[in-house]
Amino acid sequence: MSKDLIFTFLEAKTVETDASENTIKSYNHDLTRYFDWISSCKVQIFDAELSHIELYLVNLKNCGLSIGSRARHLSAIKQFYRFAVEEGWARANPALQISSPGRSKKLPQSVTIEVIERLLKAAGEEAKNKSLRSRNICLMTLLYATGMRVSEMMSLPLDAVKGSPNMVLVSGKGSKERLVPLSKLARSSIKIWIEERKILLTAVKKRNYNPNSKYLFPSNSKSGYLSRQWLFKKLKKWATLAGIDQNKVSPHVIRHAFATHLLANGADLRVIQTLLGHSDLGTTEIYTHVVDERLNDLVFNHHPLSKK
Repeated sequence: MSKDLIFTFLEAKTVETDASENTIKSYNHDLTRYFDWISSCKVQIFDAELSHIELYLVNLKNCGLSIGSRARHLSAIKQFYRFAVEEGWARANPALQISSPGRSKKLPQSVTIEVIERLLKAAGEEAKNKSLRSRNICLMTLLYATGMRVSEMMSLPLDAVKGSPNMVLVSGKGSKERLVPLSKLARSSIKIWIEERKILLTAVKKRNYNPNSKYLFPSNSKSGYLSRQWLFKKLKKWATLAGIDQNKVSPHVIRHAFATHLLANGADLRVIQTLLGHSDLGTTEIYTHVVDERLNDLVFNHHPLSKK
């Protein structure tokens, strides 16, 4: 059971980040060690609490592991539980509130608006026909225009966007729902895709696609909708076509761009917290580096004394 959970996580991690073989081996080693330790405590993996993980980190320290090694173990545990929550295996991430030993938060990677525009263009050009073109553009537009998590977007019900609504109800982590505004461009791309979607489903009916699928982005997979792994690979392909380093592009990077660009243009941090579906403002505060950069620019380049 534990091996299956770790394998599924590592498989998704490989596709999502193009992680090297050594990185995947490290994740496997760290998680296997953690699973064995939790099992020795007679605790089920999804019953573990913050106190258990803190005790495990103390155990690692007593075993002589360096700060860097303990930080790596904690990172693997955090990412595993975050994945488990997204997959619906666990209700919450018990490691969420634990600070990495001796390490500061890493600023989220983002991309410029120019890169977003190039990706949008490549998404359309890569498609083999009009229907697929409208689907690709809709995916890319929604990803950037809403800041949704990739799992939230791929599993979006068709009913949620019918009738060109100004807001879409998104079911996020922990089954928490939130309303996310849809821009005029996003609504337009959805409308075009829904029309082409009918044509596409009719054309591929013989390939076991369900023409009455309830999802906005249907597929013949077990889930009934396009997988996030599928989108990860597509984004890499679009990046290559656009002449962009594919290692700098992922759905999570586009989500960061959504938040970063909003904040840079004056959006309130709490508004961004709501739009991203963060339960804790502390998670959103990592984006304040954008504000810091803008304030530094104002002081160093526009303050009268800076010109002396």
